Amino acid sequence: MSSAVIFQVQSFLIMALMGYGISQHKIRTKHYKIMGAAIAWDILLILQIELTRSAILKASKIMTNPMMLKIHLFFAISSVVLYFIMIHSGRKVLAGDNTMLTRHRLLGWVTFAFRILTFATSFWAVTK
Repeated sequence: MSSAVIFQVQSFLIMALMGYGISQHKIRTKHYKIMGAAIAWDILLILQIELTRSAILKASKIMTNPMMLKIHLFFAISSVVLYFIMIHSGRKVLAGDNTMLTRHRLLGWVTFAFRILTFATSFWAVTK
């Protein structure tokens, strides 16, 4: 099995875990553990891809990269940035600041959508 297939399987499993975590939003302790695990796994996946493909070096060649890779990178980088925003707002909600709940929920759906788009564009971004 190629590394690309292994990465795609992991990516799908991360999305499935995120979907399950979202479905558990009413059970906050379960929700944040599941989502934390999914985010950590996704960041580890990025590190795996970097270590096997030198992804950062390829991504830094922005002028010569194909358009689909640029789109993929936009969603991938945005997802990671959104993860940190979600962690920050989620910690506030867990601490009892329910004024953040609406914003956290909205940004959560945006983050999940960006993660799905990262997965979808990864099929075209890795082809030669």
